[in-house]
Amino acid sequence: MRLTTITSQPLKSTYDVIIVGGAIIGSSSAWALSANPSFDGSILVVERDMTFASCSTAHTNSCMRQQFSNPLNIMMSRHGAHHVRNFREHLGGDPEIPDIDVNHFGYMYLAGTDITATALRNNQKVQAELGSATQIMTAAEIQDAYPFYNVDDIVCGSHNLVDEGYFDSGTMFFWLRRKARENGVEYIENAVVDIQRVGNRLTSVKLASGETIRCGTVVNAAGPRAVEVASMAGTELPVEPRKRFTFVFQAAERLDRDLPLTIDPTGVHMRSDGEAYMAGCPPDIDLAVDYDDHAMSHDLFEDKVWPVLAHRVPAFEEIKVTSQWAGHYAYNTVDHNAIVGPHHEVSNFIFANGFSGHGLQQSPAIGRGVAEIIAHGEYRTIDLTPLGYHRIVANEPFMETSII
Repeated sequence: MRLTTITSQPLKSTYDVIIVGGAIIGSSSAWALSANPSFDGSILVVERDMTFASCSTAHTNSCMRQQFSNPLNIMMSRHGAHHVRNFREHLGGDPEIPDIDVNHFGYMYLAGTDITATALRNNQKVQAELGSATQIMTAAEIQDAYPFYNVDDIVCGSHNLVDEGYFDSGTMFFWLRRKARENGVEYIENAVVDIQRVGNRLTSVKLASGETIRCGTVVNAAGPRAVEVASMAGTELPVEPRKRFTFVFQAAERLDRDLPLTIDPTGVHMRSDGEAYMAGCPPDIDLAVDYDDHAMSHDLFEDKVWPVLAHRVPAFEEIKVTSQWAGHYAYNTVDHNAIVGPHHEVSNFIFANGFSGHGLQQSPAIGRGVAEIIAHGEYRTIDLTPLGYHRIVANEPFMETSII
């Protein structure tokens, strides 16, 4: 199918669904809705920057894990893993769609105290009940499997080599957008600057270019800027941009096997990244930042990250940083988990926000859930109701202890 050229002006004045934000959550939702046989309406995706250079999706570390404490997060991650492993089939079997490269070297959560060890053991039981292959390893077992670790101060670890690690999210993102457009989804490079609300329904959106577009449903998939979209609709959203830092480095002494994505008790994480290694962490003072603030904290690596790397993996005593960047979490300040589904009063306003670092791996489940709510009025694959906006209104946090 010939794709229409992406411009700044919409082709029509009315759409059944307008999705605000075209990064991974918006595009996953657009594709899933366009592929749903029960939906035959029109879809417009409004994205302010079609290069996606500054969005959270562009700054992701492309990781996927099942090591959560809440069953719903585990189920969404398992759904995402199945989506990645069967990507061509999920998108309709087009032979042009490539396989997605994956590296399942697993996550390794390290417990430095008995309290944390107990939490890992409890989480492993929940994960195993849902089919995950997570195993608890003693410090000695960790040392045998990965001799490069220093485990002198480790009680135990939690590890899973099945469907955990990192994958080529760029390919997934590209083909979700492409297939959505082949299905008739229209993308424009523009910005929503106002939303008209009449009573308990949204009726139209105004674009930065001046057009007013009538709508049936609005999906908020605006990443860290989601609070602005919510405000235009007369609602509140506890989401803000928080900085997260990534460092890619080379080691003078390469490890003899892959380094799992290791979550150190200090909160610093590290993993293999092809021929190099990657590490990351939040800042010590974790506050909201401006949407365009991607400046690095130049002392963070020397003062916080490198000492942890050298302690946990002594071979990392001598390393060289080759690249670094700061990205933004769309951070849910209530409970650090996604807010998904319709507003409790404005039923044609759908949230897909506040992923707090989990958006990429949860995007297949979220996209399908958003599509099901719009097409069927209910969730049919995974019940995402516990992540609904109602919990924000009631101040009843969704409990998840395994937050990175």
